[in-house]
Amino acid sequence: MSKFLKEAKGHLMTGIGYMLPLIIGSSLVVAIPKLIGVAMGISSLTADHEGFLHILYLLEQVGWTGIGLVNTVLAGFIAFSIGDKPAIGAGLIGGALATSTKAGFLGAVLAAFIAGYVVKWGKKNIHMPESMQQMMPLVIMPFLATGAVALIMGVILAEPLAFINDSLVNWLKDMSNNNTSQLVLAILLGCMIASDMGGPINKSAWMAGNVLMTEGIYQPNVYINCAICIPPLAYAISTVIRKNRFSKSFREAGKSNWVMGFIGITEGAIPFTLVKPTRLVPINMIGGALGAGVACLLGARAEIPPVGGMYGFVSISSGWAYLVGLIVGALFIAIVAPIFVDFNAEDDTKETLTEDDIDIDIQI
Repeated sequence: MSKFLKEAKGHLMTGIGYMLPLIIGSSLVVAIPKLIGVAMGISSLTADHEGFLHILYLLEQVGWTGIGLVNTVLAGFIAFSIGDKPAIGAGLIGGALATSTKAGFLGAVLAAFIAGYVVKWGKKNIHMPESMQQMMPLVIMPFLATGAVALIMGVILAEPLAFINDSLVNWLKDMSNNNTSQLVLAILLGCMIASDMGGPINKSAWMAGNVLMTEGIYQPNVYINCAICIPPLAYAISTVIRKNRFSKSFREAGKSNWVMGFIGITEGAIPFTLVKPTRLVPINMIGGALGAGVACLLGARAEIPPVGGMYGFVSISSGWAYLVGLIVGALFIAIVAPIFVDFNAEDDTKETLTEDDIDIDIQI
């Protein structure tokens, strides 16, 4: 079972990897016209606007179209990862069906696994005469996979999954509107984002935020975007304020981390964390949680899809709170990390952080 779960995680991450450019590009195409509208004194772009504002409205709608394809693309490429080309069509259909039936992200993932594993099973167990082998990937496998998705997702599970998804979305909306629950959410997301810096836990939190964005829940992305910037910015700051604790190579790496922290690329902190991950991963997680929590307490709020990176404060109400939280979390890591780890001795003390170190092992 643990082997299957590990494979399933790999397929899920493949789908997320293909979906990333879609959600990033679409979010920016939604946010930028909105920001321009806000700068012009227009709080909401509608079809009634004329001239330049109408152009902004049309651009925004293109972005929302892209966001609406998240489930479709995610499911299609998860299915492709499992069953190759014969599964991708059924996966795309399942993802679109998950959106139209309101089964949401969970429905899209389930549809993708149904499509992919039906094709994988068929390849192994269905044997056709040599003269009909060419029909397998073109006709038989797509038909079986699509039929399975139609039966299971369209008939049997459509309503139960829609109920589960609606309940989950409403629960998260309530959390985003309740100050105490929102703080818990911010701390949890901050911890997850800073835990493995681009790994499965990080991507799970990031994906959850973007899925919620498709449901019109923007607040979790404020905390996610804040925490993403914190680890690389922290080590960039640390190489300046605690220069004597870092080797020349790390001081050089710290220069590029200014850019990664500004843009929001957590992977920039990986070389530093690998020196002593058993100490630095918890420090990073505390920094991420602290920064997201401070942003929450100070009132950073999202009325539109928030833009990532440090410059994302322009898309957030009380953007200063976002920046303060980001800086507080980064300073915590920048000050505490070199107290516990000497980055001059990377060759002698460097540990190996493998995928197994960050996996959650589920034994069933």
